[in-house]
Amino acid sequence: MKILALIGSYRKQGNTARIVRMIETRMQRLAAQQNVPLEWETLFLGELDIRPCRGCRVCFDRGEHACPLEDDIPLIRSKMDAANGLLLASPVYVDDVSGLVKTWMDRLAYLCHRPAMGGKCAYPLATVGGGPTGHTLRTMNAALLTWGYHLVGQRGLKMGPLAAEEELPRYQPAADKAADKLFRAVTEQQGMNPSFVSLLAFKIQQLAWQREPPGSHDHAYWHDQGWLEPGCAFYFPPRSGLLKVAMARLAGAVVSRFVL
Repeated sequence: MKILALIGSYRKQGNTARIVRMIETRMQRLAAQQNVPLEWETLFLGELDIRPCRGCRVCFDRGEHACPLEDDIPLIRSKMDAANGLLLASPVYVDDVSGLVKTWMDRLAYLCHRPAMGGKCAYPLATVGGGPTGHTLRTMNAALLTWGYHLVGQRGLKMGPLAAEEELPRYQPAADKAADKLFRAVTEQQGMNPSFVSLLAFKIQQLAWQREPPGSHDHAYWHDQGWLEPGCAFYFPPRSGLLKVAMARLAGAVVSRFVL
């Protein structure tokens, strides 16, 4: 099992980083108890070279390898590809994800057109000094879902500017629950049983690219994956009930009439 934790904060001893470490500790304990090999890697986005997207659309039109920006985005992408599970953690900045997380998302926007994370599990985590975390989590969920991830849960924590060490135990139950969900989802391969929303989203995307004139990089990607075939229900044969798949595809076809 490989887990990649991405932290969208510059503060290595901040609330977000400390909760991630609590989750890692719990998952390492679970792995040891169940004799499951666990490889965990944490990346602080603030330590990496991630340049802002220029909006040139080259990644859409010619492929991500043609991006004119030479930085650490390909490295991050390779680690995402290698991991079975992703823990995406961001502090709340102005009621949304941090600039680090948003810049990372913008640079991977091509994954909205060419999803590559099907079957992988993701868990979004947001921390805030005071106020809501809902919008921040929705931002992360929207990107991860569109990229193909199977969302196994989410958590928002209100912790103040910087929680004192003696206050951290009160957040242990939340960290343990997040760790348990992500660990169980990866070990049970829950990503192979996509949610209704994921199946619906795939149908909408499928219809969009079926209508796209052949010749574009995106259309070629979907064609080469076999996802444009009328009988294709997901990025891979889903372990979902036939009724669930049929209803999701029907709902996707209906919704597409209003969004495409």
